[in-house]
Formats: sequence, C-alpha cells, structure tokens
Amino acid sequence: MSIPVGHYQYDRVDRDFLQARIAEFEGQVNRRLDGTLSEDEFKPLRLMNGLYLQLHAYMLRVAIPYGILDSRQLRKLGEIARRYDRDYGHFTTRQNIQFNWIRLEDTPDILRELAEVDMHAIQTSGNCIRNVTADEYAGAAADELVDPRVHAEVLRQWSTLHPEFTFLPRKFKIAISGSPNDRVAARFHDIGILARPGEDGAPVFRIFVGGGLGRTPVIGEELFDSVREEHLLATLEAILRVYNAHGRRDNIYKARIKILVQAIGVEAYREAVEAELGQMELDRYRLTPEAVAAIRARFAVPLLEAPDDADAVLTQQRRDDPLFDRWVRSNTHVHRDPGHIIATISLKPAGGIPGDATSAQIGRLADLADAYSFGEIRITHLQNVVLGHVRKDRLRDLWLGLSEVGLAEANIGLIGDIVACPGLDYCALANARSIPIAQKLGARFADTALQAEIGALRINISGCINACGHHHAGHIGLLGVDKRGEEFFQLTVGGQAENGAAIGTILGAALPEDETVDAIARLVDCYLGRRENGETFLDTLTRLGHEPFREAAYETV
Repeated sequence: MSIPVGHYQYDRVDRDFLQARIAEFEGQVNRRLDGTLSEDEFKPLRLMNGLYLQLHAYMLRVAIPYGILDSRQLRKLGEIARRYDRDYGHFTTRQNIQFNWIRLEDTPDILRELAEVDMHAIQTSGNCIRNVTADEYAGAAADELVDPRVHAEVLRQWSTLHPEFTFLPRKFKIAISGSPNDRVAARFHDIGILARPGEDGAPVFRIFVGGGLGRTPVIGEELFDSVREEHLLATLEAILRVYNAHGRRDNIYKARIKILVQAIGVEAYREAVEAELGQMELDRYRLTPEAVAAIRARFAVPLLEAPDDADAVLTQQRRDDPLFDRWVRSNTHVHRDPGHIIATISLKPAGGIPGDATSAQIGRLADLADAYSFGEIRITHLQNVVLGHVRKDRLRDLWLGLSEVGLAEANIGLIGDIVACPGLDYCALANARSIPIAQKLGARFADTALQAEIGALRINISGCINACGHHHAGHIGLLGVDKRGEEFFQLTVGGQAENGAAIGTILGAALPEDETVDAIARLVDCYLGRRENGETFLDTLTRLGHEPFREAAYETV
C-alpha cells in the first residue's frame, strides 16, 4: 500500500486503542437495544462516540483531524454513505462529515469500517475538545509562514481522551493556521492559534482566547503574542485548566469560555493562566524539537515535479476556454511550487444543498485525488474540498473530471458559495430549515457571470441561534427564527471571519423565506448600483453604512 500524503499515519497503539473502544461501545449499543440502558443513560455514552439522536434518525459525526484525509479514507466514507445512509454525506463547518440516517444497530460496524482506514468519531460531540481544525491550504500555500499540520497533530494527540478535559463546562474548539491570511476563523474559536517564525526561525504562536458564535457572538482576544514552541502544550493546558475550574456549569447558555473571559476580562484571564503555568511541572509538557521532528516524520511529503512549460500550458488553456478560465479565477490558490496550483472544489452546486456529496461524487473525488493530487484531500470549514498539489498543466483535466459529476461550479468565495447547517430538516434544536432557502438563493444567483460580477460576497445560514452555519460571520447572514410556528429569517450584514474579524449587524425584523430571498437580491442590487472603483460588498457597506442597505432590504415590507 502506498503511503498517503499530508497527514499523520497511525501506528499499532492507535489501531489497538480504536478496536478496544469500538468493542466497548458495541456492548453499550447492545444494552441500549435490549433495554438494559435507558436513553438518558445511553446519551452520554453515544455522544462520546459521535452519535446524535436527531429529529428522524441517528446522526454519526466522523472526525477528519485538521481537515486532511487520503483517497482510501474518502472512498470508505463514500461506501458508508451508500451502505448505511441515504447515499450521501454532509461535510460540516468543523471539517467533519456527518451521516444523517444511521441505524443504531449499525454503528459498531460503521466504526469498525472507519477504523480500517484509521478514522473514528471520538470527541466529535460532548463537552470536550472537539476536532482541531486547520488551514485547508496547509503545506501548500505560497503565503504560508509555518506549516500548521504538525502542530495540529500535536494538539490532536494531546487533546484526545485528555483525562482532565473530558467533561468541560461546555464544548471546546481550537483552530490553528500558519498563514498571515487567517483562513481558519481563529478569532471565532475558544482558542485560535496563528503560527509564524520567531526571530531564531523556530515557530512561535499568537494565541487568541474566548471567541465564539452562537447565542452570544464574541471576537476572541489576544492572550499571548509569541508563545514558544516548547511551551505551546503547557500554555494550552493552563488555559483549559483555568476554564475547567472557573467556567460556569449552572447555565448551559453561559458555560463557554467566552463568557468567562468576558466576565473577568482578558487581563485577569491572562494572570490566571500565568499563575497556573507558575505551579505546573513545565518539563512534563515541554514540546521538544525531537518530539516535533518525530511527528513531522510521520507525514509523507509529495515529490513536486512539473514540466518547465506547465504554467504556459495552463495560461494557453485559460485563453482558449472562458468557462475554464472563470473556474480557475475563483477556485484556485497560489501554490508554493511554481509548477503546481491549489484547487478548491465547490460542494455548492446551483440549487444544491451546501456541503452535501453523494457516494458517487465522493468516490469520484477520491479517484481524482489519486490522479491529480497524490491521493490527498482536504475538507474546508466552509464545506468545500481542496486538492492541494495539482500540476498546472493537468488542472484542466481535473476540471473536466469534476464536470462529469457536477462538481465544477465556479463559485468559491462568491455568492453561490453558501455555508449552511442542516437546520430543521434534521436538527432537533433548529427553528427553521436552512436547506430550502440555501437552495433558493443558489438558484437565484446561479449565473456564474453574475457571481463573478458581484465578487467576494459570502452568505451564511443558521437554522437556530447555536449558529452552526456561522451566520454572524457571513457578509450576509441569515438566522432562522420561529414566529408563531412559522419560519422566518433575520438578516445581518458586515460579518467576516478573516483577519478583520467582525460580527454582523442585524438589519431589521425577520422575514419569511421567500421575502428573505428577495431582500437579499435587493441588497445585492444596492451594492452593485453604488459600489465604486471595484469595491467589494464589505468595502461598500463600510463606506455607505448600513442605512442604504436596510432601506433596500425592507423597501416593500
């Protein structure tokens, strides 16, 4: 078997542990099926294994650590979708995949099949440290300063089944990037980490704490600017200890670390962390160069070779084919190697369900990854797929292959690249359905030429205040609300998750679904009619303020 590229390879200890964990959970499932365990008794056990009970069926959430997997793993996900679900999987904003129609009795078999390809569903739920996410362009992007994958794996090993942090006051999310361009929404995480080279060339880490969305959206605050690599784990351990000791457990809505940081202030939180560090045995947590090197050695590095004319071939192909050129403009990113390019594959077809992929599409993506990107796939927190190392002279062949299975939409970063949670179609917590309005908006702005004219404009949709669709961070955000048993949507504008992190501002009263679609069309028309000198939507909003957009959205209400 060839060595997959781009992520940590399991060893016997990892695999033996997974088998023991599955056997334990199978016993718990059997006791639930025969009635020995009640649902209340079973719930915490299933959540520790990524199994939810939703409106109509069980949902299994599978971890994709730091968003990277290989073609054999992706094929297995496609097989599970076909055999155990309704022939599709849903990629989430946490770089996971969810299967929404799982039978309880099938879950041990599914977990065994996942274990065959070194995957699991542990800590994808519950009040623990969830799947650590990372930049989807890690190890490939020209603008990268530090490859975050190795440290993301360090964090995965440190956080998995951490005995002290298994039952935190609330769920806990960490993201890490090594680029000056924040592609992980670092400031909207419980802990956000931005890596860069220090003065001696060794990595240092800027750490934000207390960010998050949901009922109380908060932009994280800088806790430390330059944590040295050797002290990274000790610092994170101390941050979690302070939260675990002082986070509220009496009110689920006030239990996140963001509430604690807001209550005592970031300066007091920093002092508490420093005090904790002062009484810790730091040598136990020291991340040595040897330990980092050992983990780095478990990653396979692709041999990037391309013909001298690869760039010229791509340039000519773009000139010859305007449709291909449009896709390249929106769906690629500059690679660190001049003969290669990063390709982002949209899971947002016009009128489709954001983040969904059929088993056939998943299988085809695995084949294309083998053919064009060393068998490696990355999942983004924006519910798309990335092939990180595509030779420029073969990019058009990849695009043609994607076209065959309806995955060649040229809309990354544009209005058609909608982010949405499953909403009330599946989730018992939701107030409104996210999927139908996402489909209507996708169809309304389906024309790729129009999307290109509009430019950078992201729509995020959440079916409830828990904000799984990250609506607060959308340039245009939609929040589903219940008004006397009817589904309405509250509009926000001006959010963004990148370097200039901002929380969207509510424009006005919530609207019914179809009126919301029309209101967004008027917002776009207002922007197109009043922008200057190539301004983006956010640029125009900043210059004009909210009032013109409020008037446009509600002109017929």
